[in-house]
Amino acid sequence: MPNPLLPSTMLMPLYSSAAMRAVIDDAARLQRMLDVESALASAEAAVGVIPTTAADPIAAACVAEKFDRDALAQASVNGGNLAIPLVKALTAEVAKHDKDAAGYVHWGATSQDIIDTALVLDLRAGIDVLLRDLDAAIKGFAKQATQHRHTPAVARTWLQHALPMPFGLKLAGYAAALKRARDRLAALRNESLVLQFGGAAGTLASLGDRGLAVAEKLGELLGLPVPDAPWHSHRDRLGEVAAALGILATECGKIARDVALLMQTEVGEAFEPAGAGRGGSSTMPHKRNPVAAAAALSCAALAPNLVASILAGHVQEQERALGGWQAEWPAFPALLLVTSGALASVLDIAQGLEVDAARMRANLDITQGLIMAEAVSFALAEKLGKANAHKLVEEASRQAVKDKRHLRDVLKDTAAITSILTHSDLDRLFDPMAYQGVAQSFIDRLLASTNARS
Repeated sequence: MPNPLLPSTMLMPLYSSAAMRAVIDDAARLQRMLDVESALASAEAAVGVIPTTAADPIAAACVAEKFDRDALAQASVNGGNLAIPLVKALTAEVAKHDKDAAGYVHWGATSQDIIDTALVLDLRAGIDVLLRDLDAAIKGFAKQATQHRHTPAVARTWLQHALPMPFGLKLAGYAAALKRARDRLAALRNESLVLQFGGAAGTLASLGDRGLAVAEKLGELLGLPVPDAPWHSHRDRLGEVAAALGILATECGKIARDVALLMQTEVGEAFEPAGAGRGGSSTMPHKRNPVAAAAALSCAALAPNLVASILAGHVQEQERALGGWQAEWPAFPALLLVTSGALASVLDIAQGLEVDAARMRANLDITQGLIMAEAVSFALAEKLGKANAHKLVEEASRQAVKDKRHLRDVLKDTAAITSILTHSDLDRLFDPMAYQGVAQSFIDRLLASTNARS
């Protein structure tokens, strides 16, 4: 399979899912172009534009295996696109059995109608693959969120310890973000993937007053909405799809980055699924590398540039353009591939994430209570005011670091503190799960959103 993304098919499994590779396989994409040609003949026969006897011979010839893909590829160089040599080859194939029907191949259409509509069909099939993986990943993270909604963990800001949090909140956030990505793609599948059928200049002049009737029937046969008018040089709908794919890929990258950081030896709180030979080193027997996260992150790094290429091509000339349109042909398949690769890796994590709750709890204590400084500060603020309380706890925190003592012990030895908070008050304030605000409500809300019908 010629590869729109990488110079070697040996690398493809690292960057894409098997299901998506099947979607963008040359034979599958060629068949979708032929499906459009077949549906066009059927639609035109149904409304009386071409003889009814022409539709079946054309449909019978629209089988990808009948065509030499290498020859089509070479011929596309002179034609400027793949549709021109395909129409010529299809006409010849139909003529083998019905010379009269061959005269009605591609009647009234332009090359861009076939290429754009086939691309829409490619994207629809690709989105369907992503929706299935998204459903499974959302379910996996939601299940993990429920299991760990009371597992205390460190919330980190600027890569530093910030506050305690239930680990389930992080996982529920993953599930909800992927659900939003799912809803976005599902909506675009139904609203932005529309028929392209406008003829040479977007007027369907060659079909007289029957152009709209053909378009409506063609859309019905292909299961595609019919837009108000052809959109040859208005690519905004496809831009929305590209952006949604890029957002999904980068959200997967965010999840992968988190997991990779949690897998660091010094952190050791959560891990990708283990397996024989997985994540090993060629020289270091002890290594457990975050290989799924690495794959997702590499895909997430590629996706925005592909989106940018598609959007850059939207500045198109007049009724039908050159250059920008053609840039979509390799960019969209590549974007589908890397998005599927990012999601496949995150799905693997969602279904097999290993959590070390004991290590999470231990890590909460490595700053010797500093992580609870805000809790103490706000408890004091009720009597001292926010600024004074903050200053007092900040000074105690510096003293704790200097003396290498637990913050709680320093506070218990500080008269200005104990005059307001008793030792039992301080013990209570240093319970991490007693300082989680409305995190449990947030978990409930996030999980509810993942179950909401789109």
